[in-house]
Amino acid sequence: MKLYYSPGACSLSPHIALREAGLAFEPVLASTKSHKLHDGTDYYTVNPLGYVPLLELDDGTRLRESPAIVQYIADQAPMKNLAPANGTLPRYRLQEWLTFIGTEIHKTFSPLFNPAMPEEGKQIFRDKLAARFAWVDGQLAGKEYLMGDHFTVADGYLYVVTRWAKPMNIELAGFPNLLAHHERITARPAVQAALKAEGLLK
Repeated sequence: MKLYYSPGACSLSPHIALREAGLAFEPVLASTKSHKLHDGTDYYTVNPLGYVPLLELDDGTRLRESPAIVQYIADQAPMKNLAPANGTLPRYRLQEWLTFIGTEIHKTFSPLFNPAMPEEGKQIFRDKLAARFAWVDGQLAGKEYLMGDHFTVADGYLYVVTRWAKPMNIELAGFPNLLAHHERITARPAVQAALKAEGLLK
């Protein structure tokens, strides 16, 4: 398999999932600025939408969108328990979390990465993100992970978007459960390996 990624972008979520699952894959750097691969290939010829992540399977099939990709990865290594079994209520709870993280947190960050967005507008999105993080903080009370006492691909996704808070001037000091979750995920060997591979560890 090939994972097309950009360092620190949302593609870090499936990168973490692949390492947690112990699956063999080739990371392929796809710059979100130049949209060129290392060999000069136009990334739009790989993914017409131009963004990461994209997972190319061994047979050439391509999967887009982090929530779909991480569930596929989890299902390739069921013994790792990265996602509950298909058809169970816990699986739908996982999908609920992945959807919430994707639509309510991930996409709310997008305007903050846009240099054309006025500062007044950015503050509106910062306030919304703070409210969403506060809600997640409450959901994490008394729990090690989003789904309880076991790491799932939703935890990896939440970790990735939480990493964006500090550079985007969003203060998380008031969310102790979220910060503890972030530190817990950071310490996982697979996460450390993914961060190192993407050049994100100092």
